[in-house]
Amino acid sequence: MSDDDIISVWTGRLLAKAPGLPPDEGRQFVHDLYFAAQRALDQEQSEADFERDE
Repeated sequence: MSDDDIISVWTGRLLAKAPGLPPDEGRQFVHDLYFAAQRALDQEQSEADFERDE
């Protein structure tokens, strides 16, 4: 499943819970949240790799 597919699925779920939310705003929110979470996971993994290598 691609990033775009994941964002579409979660956007649909968000819009189902908040039907008054404009679709573009919902998609942007999910996009921003998804990529922020990816960056946090990448940073956490890098720190764990660094600790393991020392």
